[in-house]
Amino acid sequence: MQELLCLILSKGTYVALFVAGTLFAQNAEAEKIWNWTYRGGSIVASGTFTTSENVDSLGFYQITHIAGHRNGDPIKKLHPTGSVIPGNEPHTLDNLIRIDPQGQITVHGFGFSTASGNYVNTFYSDSLATPGYREVFTTVSTFSELPVKFLATPVTEPEVSVDPPTGQSRNTGQ
Repeated sequence: MQELLCLILSKGTYVALFVAGTLFAQNAEAEKIWNWTYRGGSIVASGTFTTSENVDSLGFYQITHIAGHRNGDPIKKLHPTGSVIPGNEPHTLDNLIRIDPQGQITVHGFGFSTASGNYVNTFYSDSLATPGYREVFTTVSTFSELPVKFLATPVTEPEVSVDPPTGQSRNTGQ
């Protein structure tokens, strides 16, 4: 009987450890989704960011994925953190975002490529007479830097109700 109890407890321990490990792995991969948009002159860009769930000491989230379009041109991929978009050397990207009306992205900004082969670096410039957001846009033969109005907001997760609908019993489902 004691051996059976030990066997049951050891299997229960494995199950508990497996469940705890699975929950930990899910939390380690937690992500936050953001809607973003910017426009200025003839530029219209919008889409979504995926970021880490955790903020750094300055309140920034790390952007890990981007989707959307710029002037109808689909965004292909996020340019890697620490790199530069072609034609905008030596300005490195940090791909950081935060909730702050004084500047949601840094002077390094985020970068992406488009399906047609163009590159974009959107950033916050605090060195101008009037600080604000800017977009650097590069192609094989052109470079432009223009002011834009940028806004990103985290998508709130819907609440899940565990209460049964009115008139139904919690135990019977009726």
